[in-house]
Amino acid sequence: MYDLETEEHREMRRINKILVLAAIISLVVGLAAAFAGGSKEQSQAAGGQAKKYKIVTVYKVSGEPWFNRMGQGVKVAAEELGVDAYGTGPTTADAAAQVRVVNDVLNSGVNAICIDPDDAQALVPALERAKALNITVITTESPGQKGADYDLEQIYNDQFGRDFWDAVAKYAGPNANYAIFVGSLTVPLHNLWADVGLKYAKEKYPNMHLVTKRLPVGEDQAKAKQATLELLTAYPNLDAIIGFGSLGPLGAAQALEQTGKVGKVKVIGTVVPSQGAQYIKSGGITESIAWDPKWGGYGMTWLAKHILDGKKVTNDMKIPHLGTATLKDRVLRYDGVIRVNKNNIADYMSF
Repeated sequence: MYDLETEEHREMRRINKILVLAAIISLVVGLAAAFAGGSKEQSQAAGGQAKKYKIVTVYKVSGEPWFNRMGQGVKVAAEELGVDAYGTGPTTADAAAQVRVVNDVLNSGVNAICIDPDDAQALVPALERAKALNITVITTESPGQKGADYDLEQIYNDQFGRDFWDAVAKYAGPNANYAIFVGSLTVPLHNLWADVGLKYAKEKYPNMHLVTKRLPVGEDQAKAKQATLELLTAYPNLDAIIGFGSLGPLGAAQALEQTGKVGKVKVIGTVVPSQGAQYIKSGGITESIAWDPKWGGYGMTWLAKHILDGKKVTNDMKIPHLGTATLKDRVLRYDGVIRVNKNNIADYMSF
């Protein structure tokens, strides 16, 4: 009896071991499959994230024609490069408002930020934050920007500044009385062009006369119109207005139409051709000297991805749609100057 019970117990223990072992094997196989599937999904997600960078461009002013055009280039870059790229900016040309937008973008989990600064110095603390967060920073229209990895320029700034004074001499004469519009007194390139041009005029056009200090109305059409009306009253012999900022020349042209001074006062400005076409055709705007911001938006996004991919930035580097660069002091320069007047405006209506 004792031996029989022992044999039964042994049989039961053997069966239990088999069942437990089968359960363990089933569990291990299931976990392994789940882990493999999860790892594959995680790997794919990680791989996708590594390629799908988030790159945001911050404009001086959101909604302006110039920056709408820049946004078109950002969109093209997003499609061509396979990145998550878009543009944003303050609703008014205000340095403090732009800094707030930049800080909001830095808090949104971006890999890179591209900026057209309203005030180079005001942005420095935010760009230092970007560095601490390991966020790549690209600027435009702000060579030498503290806190930026690189600055991308579509023009050679000294020559660009001189071009405006040569245009005034061409259209209004070497003895012209003129005024200067800038976006604000802190916009880096607007004031650099003005500084370069004033120095150049002293040497080449000593009889040109600046009637008043530069006026910070270049990014506000209504303010530019009002400033022009006041200039025409205060300086009835005004011959020309140099307008840095895409909206200033439009406001000036409106004022000239209102006062019957079209053609009598020459307006040379950085105008979006399609936006200023009616005034260019009428003579309210004599000539636009600019570049296409669409490819600036594209180029900054392209450059940001290039850096995020771990690639080097070199002299003679080619960026699609821009050409071959000159690299010096972390500034990439391309020669993209466009001159538009009533003789060729039909060729630039898509810009």
